[in-house]
Amino acid sequence: MFYGLNKFIKNLLPKTLFYRALLIVAVPVIVIQLIITIVFFDSLWIKTNKGMTNALVNELNTFIEIYNDNIYDKDEITNLFSVYQNLNIEYVEDEKFNYSYDDRWFSPIDRTLRRELKSKFSNVKFWFNTTSYKELIDLRIEYELGYFKFLIPKDRVTSSSARIFALWITVPALIMVFISLIFLKNQTRPITRLAKAAEKFGRGEDVEEYKPSGAAEIRQAGFEFDRMRKRIIRHLNQRSEMLSGISHDLRTPLTRMKLQLAFIKDKDLSSKLSEDINEMEKMLNEYLQFTSSSYLEKDENFNLSELIENIVEKYKNHNISKNISSEIRINGRKNLIIRCINNLLDNAIKYGEKVNIELFKNKNNLFIKIEDDGPGVPENEYENVFKPFYKIDKGRADTKSSVGLGLSITSDIIRSHGGNIKLEKSPLGGLGVKIFLPA
Repeated sequence: MFYGLNKFIKNLLPKTLFYRALLIVAVPVIVIQLIITIVFFDSLWIKTNKGMTNALVNELNTFIEIYNDNIYDKDEITNLFSVYQNLNIEYVEDEKFNYSYDDRWFSPIDRTLRRELKSKFSNVKFWFNTTSYKELIDLRIEYELGYFKFLIPKDRVTSSSARIFALWITVPALIMVFISLIFLKNQTRPITRLAKAAEKFGRGEDVEEYKPSGAAEIRQAGFEFDRMRKRIIRHLNQRSEMLSGISHDLRTPLTRMKLQLAFIKDKDLSSKLSEDINEMEKMLNEYLQFTSSSYLEKDENFNLSELIENIVEKYKNHNISKNISSEIRINGRKNLIIRCINNLLDNAIKYGEKVNIELFKNKNNLFIKIEDDGPGVPENEYENVFKPFYKIDKGRADTKSSVGLGLSITSDIIRSHGGNIKLEKSPLGGLGVKIFLPA
């Protein structure tokens, strides 16, 4: 039960740090304002209005009592109360007047006035309306064959300080929340910059010199990220240099072995050794390609539709059908994308006769689909084929022609661009490769 409630509350809360921090600042301010407002209305405004309403009702009661005394002139009494008590009084003869009125329970003025009138005129019918006039209250009290109509200024029963209080309590709160927005934006901006730099670096893009800023903890995280980034770049550069040295050292003995094969008289043995050496060279080339650093290439904005059209055109294969949307642009490393598409098309042409390539785009992503009619890949091997040097013994024909790095390189390229790649059953009966890239 508590777990479900906790999860429900978490789902209601904002997800971003900026709005969570704003909530932390705004909620206490709003709660304090509500408490102050409730205390003010309860202890000051309502009690003040109650006293003012009580005084008014007593004046009306006094007027009616004096009006009943025949020793006073009734017109003179009416004029005196109108002038000195700021009351507009009129007697109306109407026995059929309906004294039922709208019981507006949500109005503090109506509630207080109704309560005081009931206490003073419990045996007399009365009627009032506080909305007919903007600045006046229409109050009617039964008297003999008609009623007295009183038009009373609203400031006789309510204090005007409520509006001023509401203004003073609301405007400063809004100003403080606005100032908090500015400060919170400045505090969360360094975190956003750090997140974007980490995301960019994670995709293999070149990150300009990152300068940590913000609070001490955020600067510390920024410094550590920058140090980690430099260590990784240094490691990648060292790896590239080491692999270049290995490539040079291994190619030399392989070349000597090729030369020595020419002196072997046994042609059968020479042919077998030559095949082994060629396979070793191919493994070496693919391994160096797989481990070479992609950070050396800069990002650029290019037309992916035109790029794929040119790649397909170079194959000059009539069995390749295409459905490519025009003018789809992407920001990435062009040569790596070319290598990726070439790897997939090479596999499709190698293991199938008919190949179909599609490129289309929706609001958030662009999709590349390459399908063939070959033997396909068993569904339980979909994840394994992306592993380096993994080869399927069955299903995709000759395994000696590959060292099992093509899909590994392709997957690495796609994921370094922030995308994803997955395998599925092709409508043509073979293997279907679907690539997702951020638009």
